[in-house]
Amino acid sequence: MAQPERRGPQVLNIGEVLAQLSDDFPTMTASKIRFLEEKGLINPKRTPAGYRQYAESDVERLRFVLALQRDQYLPLKVIKDYLDAIDRGERPENLPPGVSVSPRIVSDELAAELQGHVRALSEEQLRTESGASVPLLQSLLSFGLISHVNGKFDEHALQVARACVQLESHGLEPRHLRPFQAAAEREFGLVERVVAPLTSRKDAASQSRAAEAAREISELCLSLHRALVQDRISRMEA
Repeated sequence: MAQPERRGPQVLNIGEVLAQLSDDFPTMTASKIRFLEEKGLINPKRTPAGYRQYAESDVERLRFVLALQRDQYLPLKVIKDYLDAIDRGERPENLPPGVSVSPRIVSDELAAELQGHVRALSEEQLRTESGASVPLLQSLLSFGLISHVNGKFDEHALQVARACVQLESHGLEPRHLRPFQAAAEREFGLVERVVAPLTSRKDAASQSRAAEAAREISELCLSLHRALVQDRISRMEA
């Protein structure tokens, strides 16, 4: 009986790499890929004749680089520091909130550790770093504006608490802010519906694209919200 054919890792040429990236990064060009290679951000293998051979890990590295450039406006030097740490088997320090590392860039074990790594704050740390009082934090918890897991809070709770400290100085208490929670849940539902076709796929590339799309849509929603509110404010000044 013939043995089943064993397939090695998929090898892509630069045109095929562009085709994989085109949906998420439509302005990407072959010259940009070569530029990123010159800067040491990717290192595709070459044939004896000198032709580049890109692996899936190279494509995922490119997605990581391009997403950080587009969404976080990070310089290439900072992004390269992240990739150098990944290549050494280390956890990159100070990754922006919401940014994860695809399993196709690193080992499954390190990727799981990176994706699951969330800074955990005690209630005392949350109060210290946000400047919130005990009564304010209790109100934020009771109105569902922040939450904890086993007594630990994350960076999102810290951002909410900091904002609410400032709003409290303007006379806005947590009970006045419940509409923001309701609006956030509605916006999340909208984002979730849009990216559902990608999240239903279990491959790492689709999950990465879903996360990128969700961040982009959420930023657009925030921009729309800000513009609508500013429009109302400008009418007050007219």
